Amino acid sequence: MLGPVLLAASRSDRMRRVVAAAPVTRPVVNRFVAGDALNPAMDSVRELTASGLQVTLDHLGEDVTDKATATATRDAYLRLLEALKTEGLGTRAEVSVKLSAFGQALPDGGHDIALENVRQVAELATETGTTVTLDMEDHTTVDSTLAILAELRERHPATGAVLQSYLFRTEEDAARLATEGSRVRLVKGAYKEPASVAHQNKKDVDRAYVRCLKILMAGDGYPMIGSHDPRLIAVTQELAGRQGRKQGSYEFQMLFGIRTAEQRRLAEAGERVRIYVPYGADWYGYFMRRLAERPANLAFFLRSFLPTR
Repeated sequence: MLGPVLLAASRSDRMRRVVAAAPVTRPVVNRFVAGDALNPAMDSVRELTASGLQVTLDHLGEDVTDKATATATRDAYLRLLEALKTEGLGTRAEVSVKLSAFGQALPDGGHDIALENVRQVAELATETGTTVTLDMEDHTTVDSTLAILAELRERHPATGAVLQSYLFRTEEDAARLATEGSRVRLVKGAYKEPASVAHQNKKDVDRAYVRCLKILMAGDGYPMIGSHDPRLIAVTQELAGRQGRKQGSYEFQMLFGIRTAEQRRLAEAGERVRIYVPYGADWYGYFMRRLAERPANLAFFLRSFLPTR
Protein backbone atom coordinates (compact mmCIF):
# COMPACT_ATOMS: atom_id res chain seq x y z
CA MET A 1 0.00 0.00 0.00
CA LEU A 2 2.97 2.33 0.46
CA GLY A 3 3.74 2.41 -3.26
CA PRO A 4 0.82 4.69 -4.27
CA VAL A 5 1.51 6.94 -1.28
CA LEU A 6 5.14 7.38 -2.29
CA LEU A 7 4.21 8.00 -5.92
CA ALA A 8 1.83 10.74 -4.80
CA ALA A 9 4.59 12.17 -2.60
CA SER A 10 6.89 12.30 -5.62
CA ARG A 11 4.64 15.09 -6.97
CA SER A 12 4.38 16.98 -3.67
CA ASP A 13 6.38 20.19 -3.26
CA ARG A 14 5.86 20.04 0.51
CA MET A 15 7.29 16.52 0.75
CA ARG A 16 10.12 17.56 -1.55
CA ARG A 17 11.14 20.25 0.94
CA VAL A 18 10.89 17.89 3.93
CA VAL A 19 12.90 15.09 2.35
CA ALA A 20 15.52 17.40 0.84
CA ALA A 21 16.07 19.15 4.18
CA ALA A 22 16.55 15.95 6.20
CA PRO A 23 20.26 15.64 7.14
CA VAL A 24 20.33 11.89 6.43
CA THR A 25 18.81 12.17 2.95
CA ARG A 26 21.94 13.00 0.97
CA PRO A 27 23.95 9.85 1.80
CA VAL A 28 20.94 7.70 0.87
CA VAL A 29 20.33 9.60 -2.36
CA ASN A 30 23.97 8.99 -3.27
CA ARG A 31 23.21 5.28 -3.44
CA PHE A 32 20.77 5.85 -6.33
CA VAL A 33 22.02 9.09 -7.93
CA ALA A 34 25.56 9.61 -9.29
CA GLY A 35 25.99 13.15 -8.00
CA ASP A 36 24.47 16.56 -8.60
CA ALA A 37 26.73 17.49 -11.50
CA LEU A 38 28.48 16.11 -14.58
CA ASN A 39 31.92 15.50 -13.11
CA PRO A 40 30.90 12.97 -10.43
CA ALA A 41 28.60 11.30 -12.95
CA MET A 42 31.54 10.86 -15.33
CA ASP A 43 33.55 9.31 -12.48
CA SER A 44 30.80 6.69 -12.17
CA VAL A 45 30.80 6.14 -15.95
CA ARG A 46 34.54 5.50 -15.97
CA GLU A 47 34.30 3.08 -13.05
CA LEU A 48 31.37 1.13 -14.50
CA THR A 49 32.72 0.87 -18.03
CA ALA A 50 36.16 -0.16 -16.76
CA SER A 51 34.46 -3.09 -14.98
CA GLY A 52 32.87 -4.36 -18.20
CA LEU A 53 29.46 -2.73 -17.85
CA GLN A 54 27.78 -0.28 -20.21
CA VAL A 55 25.78 2.75 -19.13
CA THR A 56 22.92 5.01 -20.06
CA LEU A 57 22.98 8.47 -18.46
CA ASP A 58 19.94 10.47 -17.38
CA HIS A 59 20.28 14.15 -16.47
CA LEU A 60 17.47 14.37 -13.94
CA GLY A 61 14.62 16.77 -14.51
CA GLU A 62 10.97 16.59 -15.52
CA ASP A 63 7.70 18.55 -15.53
CA VAL A 64 9.39 21.58 -17.08
CA THR A 65 7.05 24.59 -17.11
CA ASP A 66 9.00 27.12 -19.21
CA LYS A 67 10.96 27.10 -22.44
CA ALA A 68 14.16 28.42 -20.86
CA THR A 69 14.39 25.43 -18.53
CA ALA A 70 13.76 23.06 -21.43
CA THR A 71 16.63 24.70 -23.31
CA ALA A 72 18.86 24.38 -20.25
CA THR A 73 18.09 20.65 -20.12
CA ARG A 74 19.04 20.28 -23.77
CA ASP A 75 22.30 22.11 -23.13
CA ALA A 76 23.09 19.84 -20.16
CA TYR A 77 22.78 16.82 -22.45
CA LEU A 78 24.96 18.45 -25.08
CA ARG A 79 27.66 19.00 -22.44
CA LEU A 80 27.30 15.38 -21.35
CA LEU A 81 27.73 14.11 -24.91
CA GLU A 82 30.75 16.35 -25.47
CA ALA A 83 32.31 14.80 -22.36
CA LEU A 84 31.62 11.28 -23.64
CA LYS A 85 33.02 12.24 -27.04
CA THR A 86 36.20 13.70 -25.52
CA GLU A 87 36.86 10.53 -23.54
CA GLY A 88 35.95 8.16 -26.37
CA LEU A 89 33.13 6.54 -24.39
CA GLY A 90 30.51 6.60 -27.15
CA THR A 91 30.67 2.85 -27.68
CA ARG A 92 29.95 2.12 -24.01
CA ALA A 93 27.67 4.96 -22.92
CA GLU A 94 24.40 6.29 -24.31
CA VAL A 95 21.93 8.84 -22.90
CA SER A 96 18.32 8.57 -21.74
CA VAL A 97 16.03 11.59 -21.91
CA LYS A 98 12.62 12.49 -20.49
CA LEU A 99 10.77 14.56 -23.05
CA SER A 100 8.89 16.39 -20.29
CA ALA A 101 12.27 17.92 -19.38
CA PHE A 102 12.62 19.08 -23.01
CA GLY A 103 9.34 20.99 -22.93
CA GLN A 104 6.84 18.34 -24.04
CA ALA A 105 4.11 19.52 -21.65
CA LEU A 106 4.40 23.24 -22.43
CA PRO A 107 0.95 24.55 -23.37
CA ASP A 108 2.05 26.37 -26.51
CA GLY A 109 3.72 23.95 -28.93
CA GLY A 110 5.27 21.67 -26.32
CA HIS A 111 5.48 18.65 -28.63
CA ASP A 112 7.39 20.58 -31.29
CA ILE A 113 9.64 22.26 -28.73
CA ALA A 114 10.59 18.89 -27.26
CA LEU A 115 11.18 17.44 -30.72
CA GLU A 116 13.52 20.25 -31.73
CA ASN A 117 15.46 20.07 -28.46
CA VAL A 118 15.89 16.31 -28.52
CA ARG A 119 16.74 16.34 -32.23
CA GLN A 120 19.84 18.40 -31.43
CA VAL A 121 20.81 15.90 -28.74
CA ALA A 122 20.29 12.98 -31.14
CA GLU A 123 22.50 14.66 -33.75
CA LEU A 124 25.40 15.09 -31.33
CA ALA A 125 24.87 11.56 -30.02
CA THR A 126 25.28 10.21 -33.54
CA GLU A 127 28.47 12.25 -33.97
CA THR A 128 29.72 10.83 -30.67
CA GLY A 129 29.12 7.26 -31.83
CA THR A 130 26.26 6.65 -29.44
CA THR A 131 22.51 7.11 -29.28
CA VAL A 132 19.51 8.36 -27.31
CA THR A 133 16.73 6.44 -25.60
CA LEU A 134 13.42 8.20 -24.97
CA ASP A 135 12.21 7.42 -21.47
CA MET A 136 8.46 6.87 -21.17
CA GLU A 137 6.52 8.85 -18.59
CA ASP A 138 2.84 8.84 -17.62
CA HIS A 139 0.21 7.52 -20.05
CA THR A 140 -0.79 10.98 -21.31
CA THR A 141 2.63 11.35 -22.98
CA VAL A 142 2.82 8.01 -24.81
CA ASP A 143 1.41 9.07 -28.18
CA SER A 144 3.55 12.21 -28.32
CA THR A 145 6.67 10.28 -27.29
CA LEU A 146 6.16 7.57 -29.91
CA ALA A 147 5.53 10.22 -32.57
CA ILE A 148 8.81 11.94 -31.67
CA LEU A 149 10.52 8.55 -31.75
CA ALA A 150 9.30 7.99 -35.32
CA GLU A 151 10.59 11.43 -36.36
CA LEU A 152 14.02 10.87 -34.83
CA ARG A 153 14.42 7.40 -36.30
CA GLU A 154 14.22 8.79 -39.83
CA ARG A 155 17.77 10.14 -39.41
CA HIS A 156 18.85 8.38 -36.21
CA PRO A 157 17.48 4.83 -36.52
CA ALA A 158 19.16 3.61 -33.33
CA THR A 159 17.05 5.94 -31.16
CA GLY A 160 15.60 3.81 -28.38
CA ALA A 161 12.08 3.57 -27.00
CA VAL A 162 10.78 2.59 -23.57
CA LEU A 163 7.57 0.63 -23.02
CA GLN A 164 5.82 0.08 -19.68
CA SER A 165 4.13 -3.27 -19.15
CA TYR A 166 1.51 -1.95 -16.73
CA LEU A 167 -0.25 -0.02 -19.50
CA PHE A 168 -2.98 -1.98 -21.27
CA ARG A 169 -1.83 -0.68 -24.67
CA THR A 170 1.76 -1.88 -24.39
CA GLU A 171 1.41 -5.29 -26.04
CA GLU A 172 0.20 -3.60 -29.23
CA ASP A 173 2.97 -1.00 -29.01
CA ALA A 174 5.54 -3.79 -28.51
CA ALA A 175 4.30 -5.61 -31.61
CA ARG A 176 4.62 -2.43 -33.67
CA LEU A 177 8.13 -1.72 -32.39
CA ALA A 178 9.56 -5.26 -32.63
CA THR A 179 11.13 -4.50 -36.01
CA GLU A 180 14.65 -4.83 -37.35
CA GLY A 181 17.10 -2.55 -35.57
CA SER A 182 14.49 -1.24 -33.13
CA ARG A 183 15.89 -0.74 -29.63
CA VAL A 184 13.15 -1.13 -27.01
CA ARG A 185 13.60 -1.03 -23.24
CA LEU A 186 10.82 -2.87 -21.43
CA VAL A 187 10.05 -1.83 -17.86
CA LYS A 188 7.14 -2.43 -15.51
CA GLY A 189 6.31 1.27 -15.00
CA ALA A 190 6.85 3.66 -12.12
CA TYR A 191 4.08 6.27 -12.31
CA LYS A 192 0.72 6.33 -10.56
CA GLU A 193 -1.77 5.44 -13.31
CA PRO A 194 -5.57 5.09 -13.22
CA ALA A 195 -7.24 1.68 -13.44
CA SER A 196 -8.77 2.73 -16.76
CA VAL A 197 -5.38 2.55 -18.52
CA ALA A 198 -3.09 0.37 -16.42
CA HIS A 199 -2.94 -2.85 -14.43
CA GLN A 200 -3.07 -2.16 -10.69
CA ASN A 201 -2.11 -5.59 -9.36
CA LYS A 202 1.58 -6.53 -9.25
CA LYS A 203 0.90 -10.04 -10.56
CA ASP A 204 -1.01 -8.62 -13.52
CA VAL A 205 1.87 -6.22 -14.26
CA ASP A 206 4.35 -9.11 -14.14
CA ARG A 207 2.22 -11.27 -16.44
CA ALA A 208 1.90 -8.39 -18.88
CA TYR A 209 5.67 -7.92 -18.74
CA VAL A 210 6.24 -11.52 -19.79
CA ARG A 211 3.72 -11.23 -22.64
CA CYS A 212 5.45 -8.09 -23.93
CA LEU A 213 8.87 -9.68 -23.45
CA LYS A 214 7.84 -12.66 -25.57
CA ILE A 215 6.76 -10.30 -28.36
CA LEU A 216 10.05 -8.40 -28.29
CA MET A 217 12.28 -11.46 -28.02
CA ALA A 218 10.47 -13.12 -30.94
CA GLY A 219 10.75 -9.99 -33.07
CA ASP A 220 13.60 -8.60 -35.15
CA GLY A 221 14.51 -5.72 -32.83
CA TYR A 222 16.95 -5.31 -29.96
CA PRO A 223 15.18 -5.88 -26.61
CA MET A 224 16.51 -4.12 -23.52
CA ILE A 225 15.21 -5.81 -20.38
CA GLY A 226 14.80 -3.21 -17.66
CA SER A 227 14.35 -5.33 -14.56
CA HIS A 228 16.08 -6.57 -11.40
CA ASP A 229 13.57 -9.38 -10.95
CA PRO A 230 15.42 -12.75 -10.94
CA ARG A 231 12.37 -14.49 -12.41
CA LEU A 232 12.21 -12.12 -15.38
CA ILE A 233 15.96 -12.39 -15.94
CA ALA A 234 15.59 -16.18 -16.05
CA VAL A 235 12.59 -15.93 -18.39
CA THR A 236 14.59 -13.68 -20.70
CA GLN A 237 17.45 -16.16 -20.90
CA GLU A 238 15.01 -19.01 -21.53
CA LEU A 239 13.32 -17.05 -24.32
CA ALA A 240 16.70 -16.16 -25.82
CA GLY A 241 17.55 -19.86 -26.06
CA ARG A 242 14.15 -20.69 -27.50
CA GLN A 243 14.43 -17.94 -30.14
CA GLY A 244 18.05 -18.70 -31.00
CA ARG A 245 19.20 -15.31 -29.76
CA LYS A 246 22.88 -15.03 -28.90
CA GLN A 247 24.22 -12.96 -26.03
CA GLY A 248 24.58 -9.40 -27.29
CA SER A 249 21.42 -9.51 -29.41
CA TYR A 250 19.59 -8.18 -26.32
CA GLU A 251 20.72 -6.63 -23.07
CA PHE A 252 19.80 -6.32 -19.42
CA GLN A 253 19.41 -2.86 -17.94
CA MET A 254 19.58 -2.20 -14.22
CA LEU A 255 19.50 0.88 -12.04
CA PHE A 256 22.59 2.49 -10.57
CA GLY A 257 23.12 1.28 -7.01
CA ILE A 258 20.62 -1.59 -7.07
CA ARG A 259 21.66 -5.27 -7.11
CA THR A 260 25.23 -4.48 -8.07
CA ALA A 261 26.38 -8.05 -7.44
CA GLU A 262 23.80 -9.32 -9.93
CA GLN A 263 24.96 -6.74 -12.46
CA ARG A 264 28.50 -8.10 -12.22
CA ARG A 265 27.36 -11.73 -12.23
CA LEU A 266 25.44 -11.31 -15.49
CA ALA A 267 28.29 -9.42 -17.14
CA GLU A 268 30.80 -12.06 -16.09
CA ALA A 269 28.49 -14.71 -17.57
CA GLY A 270 28.78 -12.99 -20.95
CA GLU A 271 25.54 -11.01 -20.91
CA ARG A 272 25.46 -7.40 -22.04
CA VAL A 273 24.51 -5.30 -19.01
CA ARG A 274 23.79 -1.57 -19.07
CA ILE A 275 23.45 0.53 -15.93
CA TYR A 276 20.97 3.41 -15.81
CA VAL A 277 22.97 6.24 -14.23
CA PRO A 278 20.96 9.30 -13.14
CA TYR A 279 22.61 12.52 -12.02
CA GLY A 280 21.67 16.13 -11.40
CA ALA A 281 20.23 18.40 -8.72
CA ASP A 282 16.59 17.61 -9.54
CA TRP A 283 16.73 14.13 -7.99
CA TYR A 284 13.60 14.13 -5.82
CA GLY A 285 10.99 12.67 -8.22
CA TYR A 286 13.34 9.94 -9.41
CA PHE A 287 14.37 9.09 -5.84
CA MET A 288 10.79 8.76 -4.58
CA ARG A 289 9.83 6.46 -7.46
CA ARG A 290 12.75 4.18 -6.61
CA LEU A 291 11.51 3.99 -3.02
CA ALA A 292 8.00 3.18 -4.25
CA GLU A 293 9.17 0.35 -6.52
CA ARG A 294 10.74 -1.91 -3.91
CA PRO A 295 10.09 -2.22 -0.15
CA ALA A 296 13.80 -2.94 0.34
CA ASN A 297 14.66 0.51 -0.99
CA LEU A 298 12.20 2.15 1.43
CA ALA A 299 13.52 0.12 4.38
CA PHE A 300 17.07 1.19 3.48
CA PHE A 301 15.96 4.85 3.49
CA LEU A 302 14.02 4.62 6.77
CA ARG A 303 16.89 2.88 8.56
CA SER A 304 19.01 5.94 7.78
CA PHE A 305 16.79 8.01 10.10
CA LEU A 306 17.55 5.74 13.07
CA PRO A 307 20.30 6.87 15.45
CA THR A 308 23.51 4.87 15.24
CA ARG A 309 24.86 3.20 18.35
